[in-house]
Amino acid sequence: MFGDDDRDILILYATETGTAQDAADRIARHCRRGHLRSRVLSVDQYTPADLISENIVIFVISTTGSGLEPRSMKEMWTMLLRSDLPNDLFEDLQFAVFGLGDTAYEKFCWPAKRLFRRLKSLGAEEICDLGEGDEQHHLGLNGALDPWIKNLFEALLQVLPLPPGLEAHPADETPPARVSISAASPSPLVDDSLNGAKGYHDCVVTCNDRITAEDWYQDVRHLEFTFREDIEYSPGDIAVIRPKANPDEVDEFLTSMDWGDISDGLFNITHVQRDQSLPEHLPPKSSLREVFTRYLDFNAVPRRSFFQYLRYFTEDTMEIERLNEFLSDSGADDLYEYCYQVRRTIREVLSEFRGVKIPKEYIFDVFPPLRPREFSIASAIKKHPRQIHLCVAIVKYRTKLRVPRRGVCSKYLSALKPGDSIKIGLKEGFIKLPSDRSTPVICVGPGTGIAPMRAVLEERIFHQSYNNTLYFGCRSANKDQHYRIEWEEYKALEQLTYRVACSRDVPEGVKRTYVQALIEEDGERIWELLEQQKAWVLISGSSNKMPTAVKEALRLCAEEKGKKTASESAEYVRMLERTGRLIEECWS
Repeated sequence: MFGDDDRDILILYATETGTAQDAADRIARHCRRGHLRSRVLSVDQYTPADLISENIVIFVISTTGSGLEPRSMKEMWTMLLRSDLPNDLFEDLQFAVFGLGDTAYEKFCWPAKRLFRRLKSLGAEEICDLGEGDEQHHLGLNGALDPWIKNLFEALLQVLPLPPGLEAHPADETPPARVSISAASPSPLVDDSLNGAKGYHDCVVTCNDRITAEDWYQDVRHLEFTFREDIEYSPGDIAVIRPKANPDEVDEFLTSMDWGDISDGLFNITHVQRDQSLPEHLPPKSSLREVFTRYLDFNAVPRRSFFQYLRYFTEDTMEIERLNEFLSDSGADDLYEYCYQVRRTIREVLSEFRGVKIPKEYIFDVFPPLRPREFSIASAIKKHPRQIHLCVAIVKYRTKLRVPRRGVCSKYLSALKPGDSIKIGLKEGFIKLPSDRSTPVICVGPGTGIAPMRAVLEERIFHQSYNNTLYFGCRSANKDQHYRIEWEEYKALEQLTYRVACSRDVPEGVKRTYVQALIEEDGERIWELLEQQKAWVLISGSSNKMPTAVKEALRLCAEEKGKKTASESAEYVRMLERTGRLIEECWS
C-alpha cells in the first residue's frame, strides 16, 4: 500500500502521560491514507544525531509541569542547544510541530514553541504552522489537533505528491487493525509481564496507612515498599506503578461485551501495523481477561477517535445517526455535553451503544492503554535503605451525573496489604540538590506536593545540612497536615524552619492564608537567603495556580526587600530558573 521509500516520514513524540503518543498514532493513521509510511518513535528511542539524515520529521511534544519538556526529550534538546551547531545544519530537513499544553498554565506549549524556533534557526523548513493543543478547549486537545492534522495532511501531499494511479484513502474508511489475533496453544501465562523489564524491581508492601483524619473528606495514604535488592534513587525521583483493574469490574465489563465465554481463552498477538503503538510490555500471548486487567483501560474518558471506531462497528440506524452527529463539526458541543463535561467513561458509553460489536482484533485501536502512574518518592534511600515511601491522595469524586468515581491506580493502591508483592519502576525526576551542602534550600510543597520535599529534607538532614526551610500548605492543622510530627521534631532540633499555612483554620469572613502569603510575610529572610546565601527554591505540587503564585511572592521579595523595580524583580526570578536555583516538580 506504500509508495517508494522516499515517501517515508518520521514521527517523534515526547510524552509523560501517553497523550502525545496517542496523537502521534493518529497522525500516522492519517499519513497512511496518503500512502505515506511512518516511523513512530519516542524521542528517547531515537538517536538525535540522525536528524541530519532525515527528510521530513513531525514532532508531537507535550508540556510538563509549568512549561518544561518531557524527560524523554532531554538528550535531544541538549544536542539541539549546542552553541557550535551551524545555522544551516538542517537545511535539507522539513518539519512540523504539534504541542500539547494547557492555557491555564503560565508557559503554554512552551517546549513545542522552543523546538519550533530552534529548528528554524538551524535552517529547517516548516511545512505547516505550529499546532497548539489546549486542554482548556471544550473538546480538549482535539479542538486544535483535528484541524491541524487536516492541514498537515494537505501539506504533506504537496511535498510528497501521490504516485500516478494512486488516490488517498477516504477519511471515513475503516483503518486496518494494528494487530492480528489467532488462537494460541494452551500453556500457562507468565504471571507478571514486567519480569525482566528495565527499571522495574520486586518489592513487598510493608505499610499502607491513612494519614488524614478518618472524618476528613480526602483519604491520603502513606505507603512503604521494601525491595529484595539494593536500589538507587535520588531525592525528586519518581516511582512508576502499573495498576491492575479491579477483577470484579473486569468480569462485569467482559460479560457486558459478550466476551465472558471467551475471556480466558489464550490468543497470539501479532503487531501488524507497525506505525501504531501497543501497550508497553504486552506479551505475545494473552487472554482478554489479562489484557483488560493489565493493558487496556475501559474506565477512561474516551477520546473523539473512540466514537469514530464505534461508528465503524455498528449497524444500528439510530446509533449511526447519533454518532455521525457527534463526529460532525456542528455536533462538537453535543459530544462535549454527552461525554467530556460529565466525564462519561468508555464502559458507560458502550452500555448505551449496545449495537456496537467490536472485533477482537481492534481492541488495541478502540481502547486506550492502561497507563502507568507516576508518584514522587517521599523518602531518601540514605535514611531508608531498600525502601520507597509514597504519599498518595486516593482519587474519589462524583461526576456531574452524580456517579461515584475512583481512580484505577488509587483503587489498586488502596487495596494493597502488608505482604503483597508488587513491581515498581524508578525514573529520574526534575528536582536536583546543590552540590555544596551548605547552600540553603527553600522547599515549597502544599498537599501531596510534600512527597519529594520529604525526600529532599531527609537526604539533607542525613548529611547534616540543616539550613532548610519548608513551606507546607494544607486545609486543617489537625486533619491533613501530612508528616506534622516529623517536621516539628526537625524544627525542635534546629534542622528545619517550618512554616505551615492552614487555609481553612480561620474564622468565617477572614482571608485564607496560603504558602505564598507566608513567603511574602517572611520577605526579608527569604531575600537574605536568596541574595546573600544563594539559596535554591524547590516547588512541588499542583501545577495550576500555586507555582505562579509562589514565583510572584518571590518577585515581591526581590522588589520590596531588594529594592528592585518590577521588571528587575521579574528578571531576578527568571534568573533563578535559568541557573537551576528554582526548580519545579509539579503536576496537573
